[in-house]
Amino acid sequence: MMDTIKIGTRGSKLALWQAHYVADQLKKAGVQTQIVTIETRGDKVLDVSIAKIGSKGVFTEEIEEQLAHGTIDIAVHSAKDMQSELPSGFELVAFTEREKVNDVLVSEKDTLDLGDKNICIGTSSTRRVAMLKHLYPHIRTTEVRGNLQTRITKMKDGACDALMLAYAGMYRMGYGEMIVEELDIKTFTPAVGQGSVAVECSTSLPYEKKNMVRKAVNHERTETRLKCERAFLRYLQGGCSIPVFALAQLEKDHLRIEGGIISLDGKRVVREQRTAPLEEAEPLGEDLAKAVLDAGGDTILKEIKNTL
Repeated sequence: MMDTIKIGTRGSKLALWQAHYVADQLKKAGVQTQIVTIETRGDKVLDVSIAKIGSKGVFTEEIEEQLAHGTIDIAVHSAKDMQSELPSGFELVAFTEREKVNDVLVSEKDTLDLGDKNICIGTSSTRRVAMLKHLYPHIRTTEVRGNLQTRITKMKDGACDALMLAYAGMYRMGYGEMIVEELDIKTFTPAVGQGSVAVECSTSLPYEKKNMVRKAVNHERTETRLKCERAFLRYLQGGCSIPVFALAQLEKDHLRIEGGIISLDGKRVVREQRTAPLEEAEPLGEDLAKAVLDAGGDTILKEIKNTL
């Protein structure tokens, strides 16, 4: 009989939903689980932007400490929150089946006119702010951080007219009726990994446990897509605060990825796409990153890193 698998997670309702989802997959495979909640730096510091806290490990560092000490066996994160390169001694062993990847607008208003010059949208994402500046330069944005419920409360209290969020979180929390618009992935291409849950462990976790988690939780088609996207992000060395975007999609026996980078002021966008066989997922992501850098992305990236 295998020991109980201890699952580490942040304490927000959405993070707990993700942890329980992984626990349910393990239980279906006959594995006992225990959920352990851990507060991270990103949860504690809510009065400044993520970029100012530091883009690496904002939501993962404290959880990884517990993985290293063996007080938990695995950690569950939103895949889009994972840094492109994990610290030494850690690995991702599974990705859950991907939810719809779109960004959405959330509001108490029945409809939202993005042409309205008085509109204000709340978001904590540099990618979303830059994309809004590019497509709708008249729109005002405001920093809104905290868990989903906190952000919705801030919007209702008048901080903004709408929030720009990931569809997956809204749907998983049962707030689908508040979505007033699903944004087109061709213009609002999502963050790397958006819509999937990643399972992390220490490289020293016994193989039996690691293999059990992988068999019970991993969705291979999602994993192929995310390996490609994460290779793109890793080559660019883009953290959570760099406005890069990428989406890999399966097309029969091929993988197509589209992605790029956008300047913080939204004025310059470099967007490229590449296709390759499924087994070349990671080289494909790197090829896309090289194409983006060669097309002017390197200049934008240097400027962003100097600004942040």
